[in-house]
Amino acid sequence: MARDALDDERLRREVIAAAVQRRADELGGYLPWTELTDFPLPDGTTVRLVDPGRGGIWNPRDLVATLSILTSPDGPYADRESDGFLTYSYQSGPEGGKNLKLRAAMEHRLPVMRFDKIAKATYQLIYPVFVIGDNPITREFTLALDEQLRLVPGGSQPLSPIEKAYAARLVRQRVHQPAFRARVMLAYEGTCCVCTLKHPELLDAAHITEDGAEGGDPVVTNGLSLCKIHHAAYDRLLLGITPDYEVRINRRLLDEIDGPMLRHGLQEMHRRPLTLPRHQTDRPDPQRLETRFERFAAV
Repeated sequence: MARDALDDERLRREVIAAAVQRRADELGGYLPWTELTDFPLPDGTTVRLVDPGRGGIWNPRDLVATLSILTSPDGPYADRESDGFLTYSYQSGPEGGKNLKLRAAMEHRLPVMRFDKIAKATYQLIYPVFVIGDNPITREFTLALDEQLRLVPGGSQPLSPIEKAYAARLVRQRVHQPAFRARVMLAYEGTCCVCTLKHPELLDAAHITEDGAEGGDPVVTNGLSLCKIHHAAYDRLLLGITPDYEVRINRRLLDEIDGPMLRHGLQEMHRRPLTLPRHQTDRPDPQRLETRFERFAAV
């Protein structure tokens, strides 16, 4: 049954997007391709979130406008991000084709799901994104990567330095930091590398070299999958990790007598070997660990 724009928006915001985001959080911020092609909803039905054949733009028959788009660093199109906006190429095919419903998303101001490829057959959900521009000459759409950026005239004129800084902060919080977390959770298979807790919703992606510092790039080798207590202890130099992947606990904490959390959660982790990713290329950078461990040892 065809829907009107208001019903379409309610379905996106309250049903599909909420369920997909909850599932992504359970896994650690990412979704496998198999779930995108047959996603279970709370009412027991399933929904296809992407086009299983060609990818790109997905236009369910009974929706007014596009539900989702795919982006990939190794895809066939010249899609690109800049200043909080995504320039997204028209999908090739018949005149109009799938692009007509993406244009309808702009006309009805409907939110769109973006699934960005972060690893083989693995995607990060970025929602909502909004189509705010359509250039039939270059055959490209412009999408705002955050709802607040719909008010910024991206793509139509250069941004001021203040607008650029605002857009960069929003996109860093909504896109880049979640992508870093998703890649780290994927590499460590949703497990704390210190205590092996296997609940991604209780885990953080911790930076070895702090975010914003020189060398603090959002790459897996600068990340550790840590439960919240071990992340807090690591940030406060109460827990250290040696360059050869062994845990150390601050001497003051080792000498304290307190309850079971201190004993089992921290003291018993002393000299425990780190649980490492399967792939060598995902393992923590020893040089970064050494620099950080020197600060721990100095305390």
